[in-house]
Amino acid sequence: MMAVADLTPHDRRGDPRAPEAGAAPGLVPGLARRVHLLGAGGAGLSGVAKLLLGRGHEVSGYDRARSAFIDSLEALGVPVALGESRAADLPEDARAVVRTAAIGDDDPQVRVARERGLPVLKYAEVLARLSPAGRTLAVAGTHGKTTTAWMLYHALAGVTAAVGRTAPGPGALVGGTNRVLGENAIAPDPGGWFAVEACEYDRSFLQLAPAGAIVTNLESDHLDYYGTFAALEGAFARFADRVPAGGLLVLGEDVPESIASAARCRVWRLQRELRVDHAPGRQGCYRFRLRGPGWAAPEVELRVPGRFNVDNAALALALATGLAAEAWHLDPGAAARHAAEELATFVGVERRYEPWGTHGGIEVVHDYAHHPTEVRATIEAARGAMPGKTLHVLFQPHQHSRTARFLDGFVDSLSGADRVVIADVYGARAPIDTEAAGAEELVRRLAAAGVDVTYGGPVREAARVLARDIGPGGAALVLGAGDVDGVKDDLERYLALRGAAARGPVG
Repeated sequence: MMAVADLTPHDRRGDPRAPEAGAAPGLVPGLARRVHLLGAGGAGLSGVAKLLLGRGHEVSGYDRARSAFIDSLEALGVPVALGESRAADLPEDARAVVRTAAIGDDDPQVRVARERGLPVLKYAEVLARLSPAGRTLAVAGTHGKTTTAWMLYHALAGVTAAVGRTAPGPGALVGGTNRVLGENAIAPDPGGWFAVEACEYDRSFLQLAPAGAIVTNLESDHLDYYGTFAALEGAFARFADRVPAGGLLVLGEDVPESIASAARCRVWRLQRELRVDHAPGRQGCYRFRLRGPGWAAPEVELRVPGRFNVDNAALALALATGLAAEAWHLDPGAAARHAAEELATFVGVERRYEPWGTHGGIEVVHDYAHHPTEVRATIEAARGAMPGKTLHVLFQPHQHSRTARFLDGFVDSLSGADRVVIADVYGARAPIDTEAAGAEELVRRLAAAGVDVTYGGPVREAARVLARDIGPGGAALVLGAGDVDGVKDDLERYLALRGAAARGPVG
């Protein structure tokens, strides 16, 4: 992207909202050099590990099972212990421990760390320390956080490139890998914007003090932690209040008014201050135009399917335009144009409508969907992207409490498929679930609703069951936020063998 002569940074002295260039950061303040990560194979902590390495920290890790994130850490020289957690897995030279919210106080490594007097921090606490003051932009909401955060990064990169060499490049820490960049974490240049995914579970996002924020939407979820929707809504209101008066909060169309009312800063809401016009594009993707207060962006043709991604992209484009234009004293229309150009290059995130290729004549797509709204939206996107195909869905429910709470919603959303295979529940937080339902109960409810459904058992066996009965003209959609992504190779092999058997002997 070419720099534009009149798009130069303004004199930022005395303006606390503008990004400032500075010396390269060293160790994270208040954090020991030697850090051990519990849950290092997750998207969040693996990203933290990479950023800590870049700041000069020495890092080790632990997780129950191997993942692609662990492979990437080991390639960087980070030792990661695997299996059941043991006290011996905590290195003798560790001086601080960071854990995911899913790891409790009874974990053997947590216990021995406290016996040694080591600080034991949660992921959110370290994310807050990694997030640069005045330059962090946070994306929250029930659905769409990961995709929107990466869209925001791309939009910021477009504006930054337009400013020219003097503008520091943006960074990101997101709970999913950008399919083009191959990263889930990118350190910002000193003084650059930092786009982060802000999770509401455990009130983690209240650790942040963002200069600007997005709330995509809000629905009942994580009620195993919050108890009531009112408590969840209250936490989001407190999150909105954390954006300073000089910042910007961008809201999805259906976000409760209480969240906008809690904000001290400017608020732009879709279909109020922000007007979105959209039209179908190609292969289930959409085109849209966005108009904001006193500015308009050119048409963007998305490369990720689903109408819901229009809202995600519009929110990201609006925040990047509103804050970057003000920080650099740019014409908002010019900032929007360059942000839109770069946003159009975004092709998606791993595990978010991620194509797994065509095997045995069957097109396969995987998505992280684990809430009824997400399941419904992903099935609708697949219908648009693969018109006329018989849609076979493998669904791995995520958490027994969520399965119990949303049984009716899952029945309704999965009814949009032609055939469904249900794998065993992935019990991410089973020890703290206060209510529970299993895969068998979901299967019974789907069958009673007239859905063509099969209980698949363990997830790898469920993949075999899915492949067994897919006929010509079918497509496979693999859904879930647990370890269902691990069936990719098995499913590809099953489909290839099924295709070969269907073709019969040659000659």
